[in-house]
Amino acid sequence: MCGIVGYIGTRPAGPILLEGLHRLEYRGYDSAGLAVAHRGRLRVTKAAGRVDELRAKVADKATRAPAGIAHTRWATHGEPTDVNAHPHVDATNTIAVVHNGILENADHLRAKLTADGVELASDTDTETLAHLVAAARADTDSLEDAVRAALRGVEGAYGIVVLDARDPGELVVARNGSPIVLGIGDGEMFVASDVAALVRHTQRVVYLDDGELATLTANDYRTSTAQARRTAKTPTTVDVADDDYQLGDHPDFMRKEMHEQPEAVRRALMGRLDERFATAHLGGVGLDPHALRSVRRVKFLGCGSAYYAGQLGANLVEELARLPADAEPASEFRYRNPVVDPDTLHVAVSQSGETLDTLAAVQELQRKGGRVIGVVNVVGSAIARECGSGVFLHAGPEVSVASTKAFTNMSVCFAMLALLLGRVRDLSVAHGRRIVAALDALPDRIAEVLATEDEVARVAARFSAAEHMFFIGRVRGWPVAREGAQKLKEISYVHAEAYQAAELKHGPLALIDERMPSVVLVPDDELVSKNIGAIEQIRARGGPVIAVTNTKLPDGLADAVLTVPRTEPELDPILLTVPLQLFAYHLAARLGRDIDKPRNLAKSVTVE
Repeated sequence: MCGIVGYIGTRPAGPILLEGLHRLEYRGYDSAGLAVAHRGRLRVTKAAGRVDELRAKVADKATRAPAGIAHTRWATHGEPTDVNAHPHVDATNTIAVVHNGILENADHLRAKLTADGVELASDTDTETLAHLVAAARADTDSLEDAVRAALRGVEGAYGIVVLDARDPGELVVARNGSPIVLGIGDGEMFVASDVAALVRHTQRVVYLDDGELATLTANDYRTSTAQARRTAKTPTTVDVADDDYQLGDHPDFMRKEMHEQPEAVRRALMGRLDERFATAHLGGVGLDPHALRSVRRVKFLGCGSAYYAGQLGANLVEELARLPADAEPASEFRYRNPVVDPDTLHVAVSQSGETLDTLAAVQELQRKGGRVIGVVNVVGSAIARECGSGVFLHAGPEVSVASTKAFTNMSVCFAMLALLLGRVRDLSVAHGRRIVAALDALPDRIAEVLATEDEVARVAARFSAAEHMFFIGRVRGWPVAREGAQKLKEISYVHAEAYQAAELKHGPLALIDERMPSVVLVPDDELVSKNIGAIEQIRARGGPVIAVTNTKLPDGLADAVLTVPRTEPELDPILLTVPLQLFAYHLAARLGRDIDKPRNLAKSVTVE
């Protein structure tokens, strides 16, 4: 969940490191720091707070060294202070380490180091690595061997980069459960936890696998296993550009990414819809019609918004393919000793492709012989490589912590998966063509919703004083309500809860009063009258109502109505989600929140 940047070459490292940290600040932003090798010693600068605060503290002379490492932090061990910020160094100030992940045996390591007379300066788990590498370095001339030896005593997840000021011509990198990518330049090398920090300088990258180390020099790199066996890694070209990480005319990335949704959905659909046979082509799934016919159940696994998208996908699979389907938080699945049926298709969902709980669920499935595909946004990510088959979202880089276009593209990809499964079973050509046509028209329908932004902003301003909100939906509207509540709470810090409409009368209705607005999802389906009944129950108790709908509601039923265009009923949830994104955004903006970087959260969750 933190950001790592490293550089070795001929240019001054400081500006490259600071610019890379700025690109990665969405991965963690409670403190930042950098270390460069200068005349056989380390120059380390740290700052609690944002990267701009670090930039103000960095001395010009410290930026001229041609090798360095840097980090922006999302706190796990220890509060966000200057001392706890990375990089961490050994007692001689010659070994510096930046680290993503959590060392599970940190307390044991700290106690052992203390018993050996080491004075620890910070509260972090990472500092132990610097001292362990320094101790191992005393017994070998190879920094790579010292890092390998230090890691033998470590338990947990890590992505690390190590710099030795006495040998500033190389950086050593290691990965276990936390993403690390190498950037291949011309007479210079880069390392980062995300390609966002690299694409300004190079698009040729190498992804490390778990258990791998890499040693970088300005002109070369070599990779090896934890057992010192050499591995062969061929660089690939990433399909993103520097402009993808620029705001353009938008005030923040969340608004930019919401307005990119029509084009993102077009990319997701491109070449995948088959009007002739009324189906979808998802070649990456790797299952022929016979194998698809053998699927008896579908289970979606994800965390946060990916989990709610999985709920939406489960509904689509049941409606279109008539297969039992459900969604479960990957964090729960990995620990509950699940029964894994070989006839079940598991779908692991993650924007980053690095979500630790989801990756662990994939690995558990593979140990049990389960069938699993990945649905991710990042080519070369851990889940994509672990699964070996699946669907890429093609949403483009998503920088804002709150997912918008990735959530929408997940839902669209699940609709295509449901269509594919349905057409190898009993979904008729006529119904298949109906869904194909609706998917093809979806980008234009999303654009129509985005065009109502000013009206959504007015409604958000009207309700911005609320301290609590309910989001209420039924069947198709239920995952939409959950995602809407998630968006509101994570970027506005307004307490929001989602409930199935029929569950109101089983307890939550006690909380309804004039200070508790309810956002009610009312798709134009066979449950309209039931949803109107739920609104009447709320209104009878003085509760304000914001209706989100694609049908005509009785006059005066709701205090505010947000209308979306019509599509096929199965796809209603996708369109109903978009005004809830806009609503959360404008309410948060009205409250002056830091929308792209909500407190206590980070974009890529690579720790438990």
